[in-house]
Amino acid sequence: MPKIIIENLNHLEIISAEPNRKVIELIHESYIDWMHACGKKGRCTTCKMIVMDGIENLSAPNEREEFFRSKGRLNNFERLSCQAKLQKGEIIIRVAEENKFPHMEYSE
Repeated sequence: MPKIIIENLNHLEIISAEPNRKVIELIHESYIDWMHACGKKGRCTTCKMIVMDGIENLSAPNEREEFFRSKGRLNNFERLSCQAKLQKGEIIIRVAEENKFPHMEYSE
């Protein structure tokens, strides 16, 4: 079963019964706030996630992610959670510092 671990949210675990789902959908279905200013359309980078481990378990970067990578707004271990699909296995991610909500408590 695909699994997401959000490292700087106290290693919160999200387990999905279905593979090939967008990461942000799985996060929001678990009632966790995650920024997405453009409405999950891949038009900004506010839903960016830092992938600490398991990047090979995500779908390949799409056109929107490559666009932001070419502009220097995503590095090789950052993905848009609204575009990346968790296909299998486990990923360990972090909320990017600039995308943290002030009302949430983050861990190190």
